[in-house]
Amino acid sequence: MISERVMRGLTADLQRFTRKATRKAPSKATLTERYSTIRRYSEYVCEPLATEDYVVQPSADVSPPKWHLAHTTWFFEEFILARYYKNYTRFHPQYSFLFNSYYESVGTHVLRADRGNLSRPTVEEIFQYRGYVDEHMHWLLRDFPAEALPILEIGFNHEQQHQELLYTDIKFILGHNPLFPAYRKEIKETPHNETDHDFISISDGRYTIGHRGSGFSYDNERAAHTVLLKAFSIRKSLVTNGEYMQFMQAGGYQRPEYWLSDGWAWVKEEHITSPMYWHFTDGTWCRYALSGLERVNPEEPVTHVSFYEAAAFATWKGMRLPTEEEWEAAAPQLPWGLRWEHTNSAYLPYPGYEKPDGALGEYNEKFMINTMVLRGASAVTPENHSRKTYRNFFYPHLRWQFNGIRLCKK
Repeated sequence: MISERVMRGLTADLQRFTRKATRKAPSKATLTERYSTIRRYSEYVCEPLATEDYVVQPSADVSPPKWHLAHTTWFFEEFILARYYKNYTRFHPQYSFLFNSYYESVGTHVLRADRGNLSRPTVEEIFQYRGYVDEHMHWLLRDFPAEALPILEIGFNHEQQHQELLYTDIKFILGHNPLFPAYRKEIKETPHNETDHDFISISDGRYTIGHRGSGFSYDNERAAHTVLLKAFSIRKSLVTNGEYMQFMQAGGYQRPEYWLSDGWAWVKEEHITSPMYWHFTDGTWCRYALSGLERVNPEEPVTHVSFYEAAAFATWKGMRLPTEEEWEAAAPQLPWGLRWEHTNSAYLPYPGYEKPDGALGEYNEKFMINTMVLRGASAVTPENHSRKTYRNFFYPHLRWQFNGIRLCKK
């Protein structure tokens, strides 16, 4: 078991080694320590789980924690060890099929919705798999090939992505259990509340959008390019639970004039009446949090709302969501990081976008259809895994991520 004291040490290590990782030629010690820190953190996230929790898949959009632990391990085995470790023997000949996610050019894989059917391999065997791959990675990191450094960096960031997904998927698993078991009673989904609800004005002009510099970025953040924006006003704080309750009390979920056509169809088909995890009990709105079932705090930023809900709320307020370009232009003046923030931008390639060669080219480009961009980060985003150019993306009806709403004036 990893104590809270050790966890604080792991977080400090992760911050230190991530800063060092921007160097072109990181030391062997830096690579090894950073690899170990990131890998241990994934296991820390899963530490409170019972064995049964590792296998549950209550939705096709949610993957069992066991699968996340195996898939992130498969990434290092498939893209690094199998290619750069001489005479490497795979831990199991079928794991490439079981734990490949969607890389069609690598081979076939288990359907996403069937991941919860994998009662075997056992949780114990998955941890053995992680140990086996980690041991071989540590040997390779002693003399790591320079040409594989970009893939290693993607592997680090890929595992950090799945650490956040572990939090959101674990919450979905436990939050849909009628017992509402707490994940960690001391965890805070909102470390602090924002109290400044004023709007700031962003002047019109040309702004550079996209990643620049030598630090890590995903291919979908490039190429940096210039956009022309009209002047706009954007709110400093996110929409709160209390404000969202006003929308609900005003009949927001019953009035089609606030909703996009697809959103209204979704509300009716799914019988949506509140954000995910909200429950009206004994005349009081409660919500399931990672710390357990609690009364809705009206001061906290609302979360677990879909793009459809965010857009409807903005329309009800006589306002709108920012575009992702507006969000990035305003980000230096905003306190962001509590919630992934919905934008009114479709997920599309930037001008000058170049799809990477090989299987890693499937990482982002293939999803640039029918999804919407979210910007920022959330309270469960790993340290040093956020930046103002980061482009998250989900289908407009999904809401199991820690997302929220920031408003722009029309």
